Amino acid sequence: MTQIYLHNTLKQRKDAFYPIDENNVRMYVCGPTVYDKAHLGNAKTPVVYDVLYRLLCHVYGKEHVTYVSNITDVDDKILNKHKETGKPLREITEQTYNWYIEDMKKLNVLDPNYRPRATEYINEMIKLIELLLEQKHAYISENQVLFDVDSMPTYGSLSGRSMKEMLAGARVEVAEYKKNPADFIIWKPSEADEPGWDSPWGYGRPGWHLECSAMSSKLLGNDFDIHGGGADLIFPHHENEMAQSCGAFPGTRFAHYWVHTGMLMIDGVKMSKSLGNFYTVDEILDKYPAEALRLLFLTTHYHQPFNFTFEGLQQAKGILDKFYNALLKNADVPAEKVAPSEKLIEALADDLNTPLALSYLHETVNELNKAESAEERSRLKSQFLADAYMLGLLYNDPENWFKGEGSDDEAAEIEKLISERADAKKNKDWARADAIRDELKAKGIVLEDSPTGTTWKKM
Repeated sequence: MTQIYLHNTLKQRKDAFYPIDENNVRMYVCGPTVYDKAHLGNAKTPVVYDVLYRLLCHVYGKEHVTYVSNITDVDDKILNKHKETGKPLREITEQTYNWYIEDMKKLNVLDPNYRPRATEYINEMIKLIELLLEQKHAYISENQVLFDVDSMPTYGSLSGRSMKEMLAGARVEVAEYKKNPADFIIWKPSEADEPGWDSPWGYGRPGWHLECSAMSSKLLGNDFDIHGGGADLIFPHHENEMAQSCGAFPGTRFAHYWVHTGMLMIDGVKMSKSLGNFYTVDEILDKYPAEALRLLFLTTHYHQPFNFTFEGLQQAKGILDKFYNALLKNADVPAEKVAPSEKLIEALADDLNTPLALSYLHETVNELNKAESAEERSRLKSQFLADAYMLGLLYNDPENWFKGEGSDDEAAEIEKLISERADAKKNKDWARADAIRDELKAKGIVLEDSPTGTTWKKM
């Protein structure tokens, strides 16, 4: 069996991965808070863990992997959006959820086994709070329930920060109702017009950190293998999750491996609305194919900071043009269902080394373009597609890739002009035939003539 290695944030090193149970490898990844359209950071994280999920399924068998990625549908950001727009809370979360799912499909992100919504697990959250109170890890103050960080000697071990550093690096509310300024709310009161649920501590709602602890425990158990998310979640979110879960269930470790994706930058600067460099996924996909964005994410090692540039996105599009051109040229040979190459699997098993894995795709496509016999072309094409699948690439039809995502009316107009050009050539009206070619070229449409007819693609 292939040995997987992952960078474990808890130990600050690359660790050999040994699942608790090889027959049930379990992974939890923090999903989005559904209050607005997904931004680039919301897209990068699921693409990375999609590759890890594919690798785990390959090594252990899909039936032996359980992948959970949650949806946060109760949060102050959602409430603020409601106050800002006047839209009902349910309308906001449903619309945003559907946008997110649509983005994930375009990026070829496989569905996790479970995509739980926080509002469906309120009872589990209340039970978790009761356990924390019983274990003296939480206390009630001014109608709120707070986690007592001083009750956990290991608090800060995930982020590697001292209490002084944690207080300085987080937006900590200094309040009289807290025993320690770092104590965080796990249940807060709600106003009558705010989302809330009845509880032993009154009408209210859970704290953000508590939600993931309750959902992961319910679906994966108190001990599971991998917990993932962006590096920005290490503190306070993941630190607080680990403290809650270990506090509620003494003797457990919660997640055994903590895996985090690097920060997303835009042209070398942190993405921020105030800097005017904030992009939603749909803004990018209006101008570029989703697969190009997916490929771009994979060109940088997941653990490193990722720098998004439009130049890089255009280069990713060019790489995919090369890949799809090879598939078009070899459309006449069949592709068999084969296992991905050992070297590609080894690259991914080495802490998801996607840049190295992509280099193997380039090697294979170069060999495919040089192959002469139908047998060799079929073998290389089969290997090329199998390896691409592991990275979630080449899921588009090659012909459609070059035609882009234009409307049916646009495609019909192009086909009409191609037909007119064919008639002009038949009638030896070379001037008209050339004029049509030039007209289409001006619109970014390239014609390719062959003995079997004329095909077209967008530049």
